[in-house]
Amino acid sequence: MYFLPGGALAVPHGDQIVTVANRLAPRYELVVATMDWHAAHHKSFASQHPGRKVGDVIQWKGLEQILWLDHCIQDTPGAELCAGLARSAIHQVVRKGTDPDIDSYSGFFDNGRHNATELADLLRERGADELDVMGLATDYCVRFTELDAAELGFKTALILAGCRGVDLEAGDSARAVESMRQAGVTILTHVPSQVSDR
Repeated sequence: MYFLPGGALAVPHGDQIVTVANRLAPRYELVVATMDWHAAHHKSFASQHPGRKVGDVIQWKGLEQILWLDHCIQDTPGAELCAGLARSAIHQVVRKGTDPDIDSYSGFFDNGRHNATELADLLRERGADELDVMGLATDYCVRFTELDAAELGFKTALILAGCRGVDLEAGDSARAVESMRQAGVTILTHVPSQVSDR
């Protein structure tokens, strides 16, 4: 909910991807949603760093950290999947960002790659070796999830119509897409009519 219109950091037109997700999800054997699940005192929040403001970049635990508004706090409505999403088509939800000391853009690892989520093991247990990825936001969670997926050996594609970006700096989303392309991610500029239409 945090990234949708009305949320603390609304991604422009972020709600438009819900329709894409609902149309595509029933066509897949396995649909996994990732969601931020932050403690109220998460160190990615500007509120936890006196004198700092949203958008500031600091060094924290040896990593560059962008400071965000408080968001996706555990057991609050802001951490829930959006109401319009067809949850019955989602087979598994993977929570990330659960360590209050480190951010986690990727669905696979925290930003320092100290700890992994359950995502890679889940996919391998289910025999998945090809991934189509969409979501919010193109320039953060989608980008890092795709780059990690490619590095882990998954054949991965980006459903561009199902993504929207934050664009803190103009062009961030375009640069993110190009970085994914260079990493071997297939960029789908159309919504696949069927799963094999990649």
